[in-house]
Amino acid sequence: MVSPAIALAFLPFIVTLLIRYRHYLLLLYRAVLVTWLRDRLTGTSREQRAFQYVLAHAIPGDPHHILRTFDQWCYHCEHLSCVGPDKGRIVERVLLERAPLRVLELGTYCGYGTVLLAQGLPPGARLYTIEGDPRHAAVAEKVIRLAGFSEQTVELIVGPSEEVIPRLREKHGLMNANFVFMDHWKRCYLRDLQLLESHQLLAEGATILADNVLFPGAPHFLQYAKTCGKYHCKVHRANLEYFRAIPDGIAELRYTGTH
Repeated sequence: MVSPAIALAFLPFIVTLLIRYRHYLLLLYRAVLVTWLRDRLTGTSREQRAFQYVLAHAIPGDPHHILRTFDQWCYHCEHLSCVGPDKGRIVERVLLERAPLRVLELGTYCGYGTVLLAQGLPPGARLYTIEGDPRHAAVAEKVIRLAGFSEQTVELIVGPSEEVIPRLREKHGLMNANFVFMDHWKRCYLRDLQLLESHQLLAEGATILADNVLFPGAPHFLQYAKTCGKYHCKVHRANLEYFRAIPDGIAELRYTGTH
């Protein structure tokens, strides 16, 4: 049994840790514990609850208002791993600069990033978005259509990215992408980037944006992008979605072609 004297000796150290990492503990509480409890109390998923909130409070056909309603939910109700408003402005700015006609999103999740991208597309552009979880895809489909985007503008593809990417040209008619937004499992970033390369699905000069490269992080992806010689790479430093005290960033890659 630990003596009171030893316990008291460790108390300042424990208090220091709690203070230093309080924002990460709050994230753990909101993103994991609260969600786990509400899932069991309500019998519905966090994503379904978020959609019901959006359906009740957002203006149909108004993508901007739908995104702001999602933000309200995430700030005041439960945490969703969406790109969020702060990093979303980075995505909007780069999308406006590039004006791509063929956009690919990896990780639809509940449709937040999809709506963000779709509202910034130039006339005649098309967005292909891939989601591996059918439950998330079902929610995203409703969100995308609620925002007013048809299947001619936004095509939602359900399936694991490593299986869908090789079939994009043959099955979905995507010859190559001018713009790619990655916001799925971070451990899959490098694998899927290399799949896009090997299947020649990146147009020369294509832009790739990858979210959460600093937290939770994608170090192997960043190392490859910076050292392989195929990309100009920079990181836009920002904060984690809905947690301004936790540093994060979006990687921007410009594809220069194979070497």
